[in-house]
Amino acid sequence: MTRRRFIQSGTLASALSFVPTTFAQERPLRVGLIGTGWYGKGSLFRALQVAPIEVVSLCDTDSRMLNEAAELVAQRQKSGKKPRLYPDFRKAIAEGDVDVMMVSTPDHWHAVPAIAAMKAGMDVYCEKPTGVDVVESQSMVAAARKYNRIVQVNTQRRSTPHLIEAKDEIIAAGKLGKIQKVEIGVWWHMRNRDTLATAPDMAPPETLDYEMWTGPAPMKPYSRIHHPRGWRAFNEYGNGIVGDMCVHMLDMVRWLLGLGWPEEITSWGGILNDRAARANISDTQTAIFKYPDFDVTWNHKTWGRSPEPDPDFQWFGTIHGEKGTLKCSVFKYEFTPAGASKPERSRKALLEFDKYPEDETEKDLERHVASAMRGHWRNFLEARQKRGSMLPVADIEQAHISSSSCFLANMSMKLGRSLRWDPKAHLVLGDSEANSLLARPYRGPWEHPNPASI
Repeated sequence: MTRRRFIQSGTLASALSFVPTTFAQERPLRVGLIGTGWYGKGSLFRALQVAPIEVVSLCDTDSRMLNEAAELVAQRQKSGKKPRLYPDFRKAIAEGDVDVMMVSTPDHWHAVPAIAAMKAGMDVYCEKPTGVDVVESQSMVAAARKYNRIVQVNTQRRSTPHLIEAKDEIIAAGKLGKIQKVEIGVWWHMRNRDTLATAPDMAPPETLDYEMWTGPAPMKPYSRIHHPRGWRAFNEYGNGIVGDMCVHMLDMVRWLLGLGWPEEITSWGGILNDRAARANISDTQTAIFKYPDFDVTWNHKTWGRSPEPDPDFQWFGTIHGEKGTLKCSVFKYEFTPAGASKPERSRKALLEFDKYPEDETEKDLERHVASAMRGHWRNFLEARQKRGSMLPVADIEQAHISSSSCFLANMSMKLGRSLRWDPKAHLVLGDSEANSLLARPYRGPWEHPNPASI
């Protein structure tokens, strides 16, 4: 689906065309990035495409990745300058000359630097999920509100053009009727079994400050799985496939259907197939998020054949209504009326190679997501301009609900029972053991954030 066709259809015109108007009279927006890996650079380069931005600082515990990112930023930004480089995010924040700080680290390093940036007067653009536990996530909301910061979390399904169209023209138009059931899941093989089973412990590379990389997480022996990107295979640094992939699909259907907190969360599963791997995240898991009128059910398994024949719906959200079914993914949507044998309407992801030709050649870019990332940045920048009267579409509070619901799902699986959640008290009802797990222990000298002491 091309940009021209989307605009000609009259859909998403404002989302695709918003440009910050005040920047023309002011200095460029000063941006810093903590975490210069795969998604950090991808998000940053989309920002450079949509607004006058000067990347003034980069931070990473891996000097090789840091220097590579500096070279790429100098090539991409208008000034041609290399940003200042830091191995420690605290020094980057202490400079005090950043308007927007991006936090694109592994999950266990989201909350602490994001809150520190907010306290320093910076708005924050953070990767999902909000952190690794409920109290971290709650503390990020508290900091954003106390310091009047705009915080956008990169759950960019909320800015995906074809999904916005589905929300407006299928759901809001009443074509689904009463919602009866929602299914979400992923069938991709998310764990490289051979690598995870055989990678030995070894000394960290000289370019990596592994002590700082580990930060508040438990110290584990280093292996080549841990960094870069393989950290997702370990619960010490994230929340497994539920925290990585379910958070996107749960957030998507919450946004599409206007859902808040689930009333009850039940999950079961574990390492049922891939027992020889070093990974300690579940390879098989079901989670049920109970809402008053219907359930949202998540499933994943990282083995065997997919039950879904369409490769575009291997990571999906399917909304079943009395009048029809809406299937959604990052690649497309399809609407099929009840009783019909094939979809009545579909739309694929918007590609904008005509306007952004660099999208076609950029290393590691998820090209089908580029338009959504640009839309997410435009929305964030508009919210900054309208501070006090507008929140971004993936405001930290919305991300907190989606992220913490996934954290609670993993807690339910661990405890072997359902959890009833009280969003006002921010506690699991009648379950002191579950409540003791809402904040993970931190490795010293790092201190766990708490909303009461923000």
